[in-house]
Amino acid sequence: MSAGLGLGLGWRHALAAVPLRRVDLGFVEVVAESFPADLPVPPALMAARRRGMQVVPHGVRLSLGGADRPDPARVAHLAALAERVGAPLVSEHVAVVRAGGREAGHLLPVPRTRAALDALVANVSEAMAGLPVPLALEPIAALFEWPTPEIDEADFLTELLDRTGALLLLDVANLWANFRNDGPDPVALLDRLPLHRLAYVHVAGGAERGGLYHDTHSHPVPAGVLGLLSHLADRVPVPGVMLERDENFPPMAELDGELDAIARRRPLGR
Repeated sequence: MSAGLGLGLGWRHALAAVPLRRVDLGFVEVVAESFPADLPVPPALMAARRRGMQVVPHGVRLSLGGADRPDPARVAHLAALAERVGAPLVSEHVAVVRAGGREAGHLLPVPRTRAALDALVANVSEAMAGLPVPLALEPIAALFEWPTPEIDEADFLTELLDRTGALLLLDVANLWANFRNDGPDPVALLDRLPLHRLAYVHVAGGAERGGLYHDTHSHPVPAGVLGLLSHLADRVPVPGVMLERDENFPPMAELDGELDAIARRRPLGR
């Protein structure tokens, strides 16, 4: 389990003032691909870092669940960013992003088969070998599931983390989204996950469109997601928990209210 990160926020340019204004924030998460290696880190982010705030790079393009091996340049970029910001760890997704040289433009689910798990383990292990800090893996919100799974989700994730030594980035909003779209009971799933490997937690809002619940990161956090966070905090100490908001940014009073609600469900002293 990683050292405690505390309360956090997904860093976006539109929210750059929040980490400097709220003294209770312990970390921010940055999308690694939005920080080109040839450009300086934004001054507001470095100011937050100088105040003692941790910065966690979060990758979205490694495609660890694909058949292709991880792109060495993408791994190197994630590693270099971790060193530039003094990150305690980095994170990525259990997902497929590209295949055969084609970019999907979305995080797609990994088939829960033995062959896919072996490929995922090999890719994660290779990526970890090129990183200077630990790697946490995030299971995604999926709008579909590949047919004929051979392994259920809890066993798939447990074996992945056991075989690689990676940490777990648990997005309770993803669990809620999957449940809303006829996925597994999120409480039952939580009770079977290897929570001793928990690095930190994502919380976000979503919306229903066309009969499906979408994890949009642009809507208020629903009560069901906060309830899952409470259940998690009752079961295990939560090292860090953060709010993701990518667009449709609310007034600061509303954003503060969501951060306060998250903090109440994950006491900062735990």
